[in-house]
Amino acid sequence: MNPRRRGLLAALAVWPLLMARAGDVPGRVRALPISTLSPGAALPAWLEPYAFEDRPQRTEFALVRDAGRTVLRARAKASTAGLVRRLSLDPNVYPMLEWDWKVMNLIKGSDIATRAGDDFPARLYVTFDVPLEQFNPLQRVFLALARALWGEALPLAALCYVWDGRGPVGTMVPNAYTERVRMVVAESGSARLGRWLRVQRNVAEDYRRAFGADDAELSRRPVPPVNSVVVSSDTDNTGETAEAYFGDVSFRAAPGR
Repeated sequence: MNPRRRGLLAALAVWPLLMARAGDVPGRVRALPISTLSPGAALPAWLEPYAFEDRPQRTEFALVRDAGRTVLRARAKASTAGLVRRLSLDPNVYPMLEWDWKVMNLIKGSDIATRAGDDFPARLYVTFDVPLEQFNPLQRVFLALARALWGEALPLAALCYVWDGRGPVGTMVPNAYTERVRMVVAESGSARLGRWLRVQRNVAEDYRRAFGADDAELSRRPVPPVNSVVVSSDTDNTGETAEAYFGDVSFRAAPGR
């Protein structure tokens, strides 16, 4: 391979991690530094859009100014889509996830337990790079097939933090479509609609709680690396509308480290 090409590929390989650390302070990694962007500007290349081919209506995202800073606005109208930030982060070192969000309205037909109600005004996914070797032989076959169909980037485990309409904060249940995603109610109800909230979660603890029952060895193993953060707003199942705003998303070391 041409040395110049090899150098370029190496630089591209580490670019997401370097970007994730841009502007960091000791003990913190800024996964989504939204506030460093300019309102009205195009979305940066490190925010990759994702959507489903069978769902033509796409949630609209824009950088806007709110509360004196740049934030990400999501507007869903019978639509779905998300933005992915790829990174490589050790949640055993940086377990504390922190983000700001604001939701303007709830979705009446939302139901965390059903596919028909699998819509939320705001979602934040954290995906994990779980080695296939940690699954039993039958699980490996199904997961390998899924990756063959959907690509190697398909996450094998994810936590999905949502603003729910009814469930108590802290509720954790399997996603209606797959048990490899655990839904976590990070905020609930209408009492704090229309105002900015800061949420903190320990993703290492949430991961062990979510997947520990399926993995007897998990308590003795490190939590696998985080390989992406995803923000989304979707109303494609219910046909309703939603508006939400996302601020910066960061990971921090645990207190006392």
